[in-house]
Amino acid sequence: MKRAKIIMVPYPAQGHVTPMLKLASGLARRGFEPVLVTPEFIHRSIAPQIGGRSEISCTKIPDELDEGIRRDFFAIEMAMENNMPVHLERIVQKLVDEDGGRVACFVVDLLASWAIKVGCDRGIPVAGFWPGMLEAYHLITAIPDMIRAGIISETGIPQYQGPVVFKSLKPMLSTEDLPWLIGTSVERKSRFKFWTKTLDRSKALQWLLVNSYPDHHDDEDEENKTQQMIMQTNYDSQEDSPHILPVGPLSNDYARMNNASFWEEDVSCLDWLGKHKDGCVVYISFGSWVSPIEEGKVKSLALALEASMRPFIWVLGCNWRQGLPSGYMERVWKRGKIVSWAPQMQVLQHKAVGCYLTHCGWNSTMEAIQCRKRMLCYPVAGDQFLNCAYIVKVWRIGLKLSVFGRKDLEDGIQRVMEDDEMSDRLMRLNERVMGKEASSRMMDNLATFTDFVSQQNLNSRQAGICRFPKCT
Repeated sequence: MKRAKIIMVPYPAQGHVTPMLKLASGLARRGFEPVLVTPEFIHRSIAPQIGGRSEISCTKIPDELDEGIRRDFFAIEMAMENNMPVHLERIVQKLVDEDGGRVACFVVDLLASWAIKVGCDRGIPVAGFWPGMLEAYHLITAIPDMIRAGIISETGIPQYQGPVVFKSLKPMLSTEDLPWLIGTSVERKSRFKFWTKTLDRSKALQWLLVNSYPDHHDDEDEENKTQQMIMQTNYDSQEDSPHILPVGPLSNDYARMNNASFWEEDVSCLDWLGKHKDGCVVYISFGSWVSPIEEGKVKSLALALEASMRPFIWVLGCNWRQGLPSGYMERVWKRGKIVSWAPQMQVLQHKAVGCYLTHCGWNSTMEAIQCRKRMLCYPVAGDQFLNCAYIVKVWRIGLKLSVFGRKDLEDGIQRVMEDDEMSDRLMRLNERVMGKEASSRMMDNLATFTDFVSQQNLNSRQAGICRFPKCT
């Protein structure tokens, strides 16, 4: 008997595809056949890596994107809105027409909200997926209240400069840390429009699966409990909100599979790590999505690492190496290794790595906690500022760097590596996030969702009833 299919649509970026694949593995263990739908340029990279795993199917959508703009946010948004829906509709039709084929539901990354309407139009239940921290989702859902409170304008522009306390966020945030405030004024307004459209579409969802652990609000943080309330929004009572189920963090152990990387990993760095003492190496990676740091900052960081005399591994793509000083790689090759892409989990698990200089992406943050690595934080964009605030102010397992000066970097590395209390807090947080009790709750939440899909959603689809008529 054929397993019912769940169509899964991630946003086309490594940090979104990775947790979606891990969720797919969890759904397969619950008796479904996940069908991962990605643009062609991503499909070519990941399908061969997971092709041998029969429990997950991969299918592609023509992306019609030139190689040079596949990381351009606005080009991808245009392709998602204008090109991809018709191709997804054809995929759904093909799956439905297959002998005995059943599509139980869609699981759609909220950043790929264009796919929600495709499911609605076919009368197929749609669940959302939020690949980041639960609090980052709450920050987006607070947009209407922020407008009403005068914190931001109708186009998302901050109306005052300073800290804001949100009702369910422990640390204060600056108004400049809001996730759509990237790039020029025009780009910021366009990103804000993207988020408001995403928020509007997400109201049609009955379920939201979140790659976040269930008990964020049990965090110990005496300092933040006494902070003065500057401004407050109330997003806990919003109407038309989906039912939230934390099903994360979706770790490799939980999903029983390795990351499917878009790029070839340089495994030689593992042998290099084996030649160094425990806890002495600094690992540096700023993620895969946006240009990590501008050319001038690449040079500043390079010189600071050279002056520190500490061994390091730095993930830096070839197209981002223009900022390196002349002759740099030849000078530091004995104690520094620069790679285009690294097997990050294996690097973080290595006993030689003492701290992680990170952009604070959610996947990287959870991997650091899983591997019990202290962090130096340099957030670049989006939800990274909120994640950083939790790392530094709430969990207190890292420090934030504002600049890449030689003394700043050396002092930060030393403070992080020598803070035994930080190490103890990491151990406790690791148990809370990755321990047996947390894993049991995650699996229970996933079972709640899949039981609902099996018992309710399929009947609604067969009756030709769209459970989510408010799609726009």
